[in-house]
Amino acid sequence: MRLDTLPRFRLSRLPTPLQEAVRLREALGGRRKCPRIFFKRDDLTDLALGGNKARKLEFLVGEAKLQQATALVTTGGVQSNHARMTAAAARMAGMKAALVLTTADPQPEVQGNLLLDHLLGADVHLVHAGTSQSGAAKTEEEEKVEAVMQGLRDAGEVPFLIELGGSSAIGVLGYVDASRELCGQLADAGLKPARLYYASGSRGTQAGLELGVRMYEGGYRCVGIAVSGGEVDKLPHAVRIANEAAALIGAAPRLSAAELRTDQDFYGEGYAIPTRECVEAIRLVARTEGILLDPVYTGKAMAGLVAHIRSGEVGAGQTVVFLHTGGVPGFFAQARNIVNS
Repeated sequence: MRLDTLPRFRLSRLPTPLQEAVRLREALGGRRKCPRIFFKRDDLTDLALGGNKARKLEFLVGEAKLQQATALVTTGGVQSNHARMTAAAARMAGMKAALVLTTADPQPEVQGNLLLDHLLGADVHLVHAGTSQSGAAKTEEEEKVEAVMQGLRDAGEVPFLIELGGSSAIGVLGYVDASRELCGQLADAGLKPARLYYASGSRGTQAGLELGVRMYEGGYRCVGIAVSGGEVDKLPHAVRIANEAAALIGAAPRLSAAELRTDQDFYGEGYAIPTRECVEAIRLVARTEGILLDPVYTGKAMAGLVAHIRSGEVGAGQTVVFLHTGGVPGFFAQARNIVNS
């Protein structure tokens, strides 16, 4: 398999633990009602407070270095975990970092991920999400990215653009490799989970998990819990980048849209807006397991898992894995929402 021969820049502390949530199970009804729950702790990947993006960035930075890049450029929301981790990866690789971040507030509080972006010395560019003021088809974000890339070139740098969330064919390989790791851990522990739950955003993680479970014959079903809308565009994107990744490494499986499941019932009013169920799930996990979920991604994903357990969709006699993708720095920008919910 060509996965092990592709360029890779090590950023993570791997493998991450697979940890049983015994007290959470008891709180959700115990053995008579609740499946065994295991956390795959990708919040502990170690890069700049951890998270799932570290796995993707290992392959993306490897490609950037192959192209002799001197700067990484990426996009995201003003509290983007991906942007924070890209800035840290750039520093570890001896590169500059430029971040184009969208915000509704022209002067957002420098807190959470944004604080860490500045601490890491990233060149931060804030733009308002939406269409260009000039009426052009491109968004302000797209226009700013082009300007930042050109500015770096004019300054003698070689910029490498990383897509939103690292969700490209190369980024997908991070969770193909993670699936290999997880399947090995499950086999060593004698576990055969029915489902793997995860927060589904820009779909790079989904593409990697879905390709990986087929390649390594994991046997579990991947259940994404959407953290934002836009399924009509995101689903074909996931299929495309998964199949492009398969082609990159010479893997046989190919995915179709009908095979992927992303539950749309738990993202509430939109991205980065915590729901009541999300906050409840965060508190439940914190107070039973001492594990911190975040209000943008993993809190909503856990809300989905808890609802599926309470409805009986998954239940006693089964085992499930919950992929903890990190995101804790975002907590500190959402303190008011968490306390007041």
